[in-house]
Amino acid sequence: MSNRRSRQSSSASRISDDQIIDLVSKLRQFLPEIRERRRSDKVSATKVLQETCNYIRRLHREVDNLSDRLSQLLESVDEDSPEAAVIRSLLM
Repeated sequence: MSNRRSRQSSSASRISDDQIIDLVSKLRQFLPEIRERRRSDKVSATKVLQETCNYIRRLHREVDNLSDRLSQLLESVDEDSPEAAVIRSLLM
């Protein structure tokens, strides 16, 4: 009985092919490299997922770089200045 129950729960949590197609289509809209292509250009789901991972990595690097720059800027301004308060709020 427990084996049957585990099969039912795993099949209930599966994503349908239509849902996957819909999710990949939504991802395409967020990716600048793919969004800028013509509609007639076919892009595989694998390529969309690879580009999504690459895009997220780039965004992480950008956030890290901006955080570093803000930290450096914070070190160069007076600690009690309004600018320092703004920078601190951005870093949090």
